[in-house]
Amino acid sequence: MKFSIGGPLKLAFRPWVEGLENIPAEGPAILASNHLSFSDSFFLPAVLDRKVTFIAKAEYFTTPGVKGRMTAAFFKGVGQLPVDRSGARGAGEAAVKSGIDVIERGELFGIYPEGTRSPDGRLYRGKPGGLARVALATGAPVIPVAMIDTEKIQPPGKVMPKLMRPGIRIGKPLDFSRYNGMEHDRFVLRAVTDEVMYEIMKLSGQEYVDVYATAAKRQIADAAKAEKQAQKEAEQAQKEAEQAQKDAAKAAGTEEGRAGGS
Repeated sequence: MKFSIGGPLKLAFRPWVEGLENIPAEGPAILASNHLSFSDSFFLPAVLDRKVTFIAKAEYFTTPGVKGRMTAAFFKGVGQLPVDRSGARGAGEAAVKSGIDVIERGELFGIYPEGTRSPDGRLYRGKPGGLARVALATGAPVIPVAMIDTEKIQPPGKVMPKLMRPGIRIGKPLDFSRYNGMEHDRFVLRAVTDEVMYEIMKLSGQEYVDVYATAAKRQIADAAKAEKQAQKEAEQAQKEAEQAQKDAAKAAGTEEGRAGGS
């Protein structure tokens, strides 16, 4: 990552960074970040001297064909681990196991507590699963991270990225040792997750929304679908009205012709 992608990224986009001193020179740690763009998993490792391992959906590693093999090689090269997300609970367990494995090797584990990219640039509620369970199971410190403006580099629908300077703010490590042995308590998992999200919010300056990003995406998709349906119905009603006017005009012309003939 550092040599194949990190260098060109830093040269082209010149990301600014605050709080690099909060990343330990050695030993395990969890980097918990907001998630604005597909590029977040590239910019964060690019500015660090240590490897960061993220998890990615298994489809990126199993797609057949030349393109699939190239995609798999790319994600492996940037330090991503495949996780099967076919089942919600299975995906969560796989993510936790992967995170624990990374931490036990003394490495940095990167995770997005929101679970998916923000649909509108706001910060959404963290999911009380992978992050908190890995932190409590391993005792590793959690370092909050805020990605700034990465969603503006390549907005949806844009093929070419915009050359601009994204930012990264790295907060001070959070210690959750007070919850040792409580990694199966759902209230503790919620408390740990909320504390981390609060720190990310302070670093990023984002507006916080107390719903899950996945639910927000569904609401946005449903609203777009409803708007499209309403537009379709309005267009159909307009066509019917225009046809009715034509029929009325034709009928009126026919009556005039009859009256003139008589």
